[in-house]
Amino acid sequence: MTEHQDETRTAYDGIVELYASMFADRLETRPFARAMLGAFAELVRETGNPRTADVGCGPGHLTSMLHDSGLDAFGFDLSPAMVEHARRAHPALRFDEARMEDLPVEDRTLGGVLAHYSMIHTPPGELPALLAEQVRVLAPGGLLLVSFFGTEGTEPIRFDHKVAPAYSWPVDRFAELLTGAGLVVVAELRHDPASERGFLDAHLLARRP
Repeated sequence: MTEHQDETRTAYDGIVELYASMFADRLETRPFARAMLGAFAELVRETGNPRTADVGCGPGHLTSMLHDSGLDAFGFDLSPAMVEHARRAHPALRFDEARMEDLPVEDRTLGGVLAHYSMIHTPPGELPALLAEQVRVLAPGGLLLVSFFGTEGTEPIRFDHKVAPAYSWPVDRFAELLTGAGLVVVAELRHDPASERGFLDAHLLARRP
């Protein structure tokens, strides 16, 4: 797992300012993703446990949105340069360097976990372990929102993402992984292609029983 993560970390470290300038306000033009994020925040608030981790938080813009939605949100990212940018941009919030398969969070303590296109660089064989870690930190009733590139095929597709190699997933296959990790999928949204590659934007919302 370390080799591809090292490659991904180095790639993101090198494009922090460009990435932040391109994506900090992107949800303003993404009504479906914005609506799913709003529903996630509302449902997490309803659990009575507002503690929420934004895993793969990048420049911290979505962590800030979750905070503004009434959640006790904090961010983790593999890239130390992204973490430093997030701390400068949002000094009132907590950001730390961490790997998604080894989060510095106690068992069963979070009301929510957001993974917004942050699992796309994980090879398919390593994704179950990554999901198991998100389940570990979720309290019973807690919610995980995963967004990713979806495909209409039957198998994950490796492609040359502009930053680092990535994978798109058949939405039903990804949902099966969530179920296998012990979660219950409660909502699904897939919509028009997000890029010239023709992949769908896909969002799955799941709850820990």
